[in-house]
Amino acid sequence: MEDYNMAFSTAAGYGNLPNGNFSPVIYSKQVQLAFRKSTVCGDITNSDYFGEIAAQGDTVNIIKEPEISVKEYTRGTQVTAQDLDDEDFSLVIDKANYFAFKMDDIEEAHSHVNFMELATNRAAYRLADQYDQEVLGYLSGFKQGSLHAVASAVNTTTNGDVAVATAGTDELLSSMKLNKGSFGNITTTSAGDHSIPLTARMPGATSLPTATASPAMIVARMARLLDQQQVDTQGRWLVVDPVFMEILRDEDSRFMNGDFGESGGLRNGLFINNFHGFRVYTSSNLPAVGTGAGTSGTTNQNANFGVIVAGHDSAVATAEQINKTETYRDPDSFADIVRGMHLYGRKILRPEAIVTAKYNAA
Repeated sequence: MEDYNMAFSTAAGYGNLPNGNFSPVIYSKQVQLAFRKSTVCGDITNSDYFGEIAAQGDTVNIIKEPEISVKEYTRGTQVTAQDLDDEDFSLVIDKANYFAFKMDDIEEAHSHVNFMELATNRAAYRLADQYDQEVLGYLSGFKQGSLHAVASAVNTTTNGDVAVATAGTDELLSSMKLNKGSFGNITTTSAGDHSIPLTARMPGATSLPTATASPAMIVARMARLLDQQQVDTQGRWLVVDPVFMEILRDEDSRFMNGDFGESGGLRNGLFINNFHGFRVYTSSNLPAVGTGAGTSGTTNQNANFGVIVAGHDSAVATAEQINKTETYRDPDSFADIVRGMHLYGRKILRPEAIVTAKYNAA
């Protein structure tokens, strides 16, 4: 039988593309593209300050809005001018990721698809996805265990100084973290800092559940906490994971249709534009601890849970850019090498404008 696998022999150990996949006699021009997750960080963070980033370790100084004192005035009172405090924060560009791949000249010549373009597009997506996972973890109070994995451990590393003195090492306020103890209707025994057992509350229910909370209850509480912190109602967002969204759909018929009140449909994970005052996004890049939010149970859930997060557009600043992408000839073979680096940093500026909730499906 005639061998159509490869017209050119390959050196021992050569494995740029398995089996020389661009040299067979007949090859489909249709390319099977990998599924891509939606990224949301670009929509929910403030990138107005990003400035010029030249190398890893650079900083962006961000001036915080000064607090102004208002005093009572009576006629004849001597007016004392307040000295403005030009407080600033240093956003350190301390995160760097890269890609590098090689395209053999023979394989490129025999391909009737632009494989280098496909690979470059995939590389750009992988960088964006890693950025989304890391930043969503950070602003939720968690950190990644490895690249291309959702955050799964509590973050204990502060990026510079905390924005307010009462913030923890994760740069968040403990009063803005919802857990089981935040809901007095839940009377099942377990520590209050455990995750919130979640079930849909069916239409027509006349009383609160005693072992669980509903998605709408959690979102309403998030909105209340932001209201109590005088956070502007314009520009609020909420990011939930697929498990939370499934239960929310069961509870609220508006989520059966992602186009509710909108004509544009899904955009960067945006699912609905106004629910309790939030733009609602769904993302699989949110933190997940242990086996995640899908682990059922109503008691003693502090090892397996998911995290959702709500906030305001001004709460988190990011500075990011692709610092360099370049193509050069491989000196040891007939091939082009494409490589690129992504530099970025992030900083929580207003912890009072971020609220999180740890939960599990009951």
